[in-house]
Amino acid sequence: MLSPETLRQLRRIDIRAKRLVDGAFAGHYQSVFKGRGTEFAEVREYVPGDDVRTIDWNVTARLGQPFVKRQIEERELTVMLLVDVSASGNYGSSGQTKLEVATELAAVLCQSAIRNHDRVGMILFSDRIEKTITPKGGRNRTAVLLRELMTLSPAGQGTDIAGALAQLQRAIGRRTVSFLLSDLHGSGYERALRLVNKTHEVVPICLRDPREEKLPDAGLVRLRDLETGTSQVIDTGSPQVRAAFEANQQAARLERKQIFASLGLDLVEVDVSRNFITPLVRFFRLREQRRRGH
Repeated sequence: MLSPETLRQLRRIDIRAKRLVDGAFAGHYQSVFKGRGTEFAEVREYVPGDDVRTIDWNVTARLGQPFVKRQIEERELTVMLLVDVSASGNYGSSGQTKLEVATELAAVLCQSAIRNHDRVGMILFSDRIEKTITPKGGRNRTAVLLRELMTLSPAGQGTDIAGALAQLQRAIGRRTVSFLLSDLHGSGYERALRLVNKTHEVVPICLRDPREEKLPDAGLVRLRDLETGTSQVIDTGSPQVRAAFEANQQAARLERKQIFASLGLDLVEVDVSRNFITPLVRFFRLREQRRRGH
């Protein structure tokens, strides 16, 4: 049973997601994900202006006059939310943790999909698969998935992105649009991503906290890795130490971008200290332009 505080948070996130989908995010999801295939509807007589490529030559030959095939777009998509619930998601330097922002992002994406009459499922992962939720539709779907995400007590601390992608392949046979919500602190997932990308459309969303990428000048500081539990003392008063730390973080960020770019995937970067909807809208606008051929 949900605690009163968790129930209040769930309702707040659900209501905010609906407002964002009705407002700043309105129409963006639907304009990009209208369906990825077509199915046969009927044949009808050819009329001037019809695309000659749609002529059904078998029916035309049998009846002695031109007929065309009419196709309709498949509307229902299967959407999967792969949410990283590892311990590093509990970090946040600006009021919200990365996991809290991921939860709100998941709510917006789920609400958008449901408005588009799509089915939505979820894979919650750390260094293991914490939970797999079968895709379904329904107007209460967002609340159902939020409840699962917000009440989960992860058994693992680390991050295994490759394992989450492999679980997607095992659990879902048909093609999906899959949003990967993670700080992408894991490694060794390029091969799994390459394999999954052949079947599923993957949209990686990286949750970044700027404090993790740039050290303040605060003298001797003990830093602890939330996933491994290891710690070390760093002299942040040293310009050389700060510069080396920032260079390492930038190199890791560049490597992530190159991995996704090599697969033709657009990496959406979300700074958790800012409005998360802005980069998401920017991404969907870019996809809209590509879809229209601009």
